[in-house]
Amino acid sequence: MNTIWACLLLAGGLVLLWKCAGLLVTGAVGLAKQLGVSPLIIGLTIVAMGTSAPEVAASIAAAARGAGNITIGNVYGSNIANLALVGGLAALIRPISIKRQTLRQQMPVMLLVTLLLWPFVHNLYLSRLEGFLLLAVFAVLILLTVYLARRESSNSSSDERNTQYAIRNMKKSILFVIIGLAGLALGADMTVRGAVFIGQRAGLSKAVIGLTIIAIGTSLPELATCVAAAVKGQHDISIGTILGSNVFNALLALGVAGVIRPFDIVQRLAGVDYWVMVIVSFAFASAAVIGRCIIGRVAGALLLCGYAGYMVYVLGCTAGI
Repeated sequence: MNTIWACLLLAGGLVLLWKCAGLLVTGAVGLAKQLGVSPLIIGLTIVAMGTSAPEVAASIAAAARGAGNITIGNVYGSNIANLALVGGLAALIRPISIKRQTLRQQMPVMLLVTLLLWPFVHNLYLSRLEGFLLLAVFAVLILLTVYLARRESSNSSSDERNTQYAIRNMKKSILFVIIGLAGLALGADMTVRGAVFIGQRAGLSKAVIGLTIIAIGTSLPELATCVAAAVKGQHDISIGTILGSNVFNALLALGVAGVIRPFDIVQRLAGVDYWVMVIVSFAFASAAVIGRCIIGRVAGALLLCGYAGYMVYVLGCTAGI
């Protein structure tokens, strides 16, 4: 690969991310209508699961190689990026409107899951039993979400969903979701490969590339999806993707990693970086409360500034090392 091909790969990946994110949002909204559930439920489950695939896959691969701290670092970095970078940028494009029910139910769940990690990391060791416990909590949350979806579906009119027209629309929506998720995965991979090559040619160290390009790269599916949803005014998809992805990352990625191979945790990951993730999580929730269920452009700008500050801090620590 040369620099020209790397630039083409980077540009092509970004275009693919944007186009497929639009397809995913369109398909998700259509699927929600056909199933008789809210777009928020689709965002919390199908979309969040698909956009979290890079983080989960990277975490599982790291655990299999005995690099458990990479797993935790990836979870922290991705969750911080989802809230501060993705959420901040989406709010800057168009203020995010959050339903009161979401603020009372799904937002506290995300905060509780974030705090739940503390007992598992503060002793600097993640055991196989703790991994199973995290997966058990994840399973309970998924079952509750499915239950809510079934209840919403049963309360909606079934006549429209049972028509041949509705069936065709559902197939089309499912196809859009599948193509969108596949395109996001391919686009993210293309973008990261191109950016890493350009970064290496520019003389950036592997540490800097890993902390910036790779960390942001695994959050590109969430970023593209939420930006596309923000442009289309689909706030439920945006907030559902952000909250759902953070829960998937914390419970599924760490749970599977602990089950595959228990590992020691470095002090830093049980200290400052964990608390940064907690602070960013509560800052995101506080922005919604202060804004009376709206995360406005000012809050979005502050979240983005906070993320930039954290990146400067991380890079400063790396330079010191």
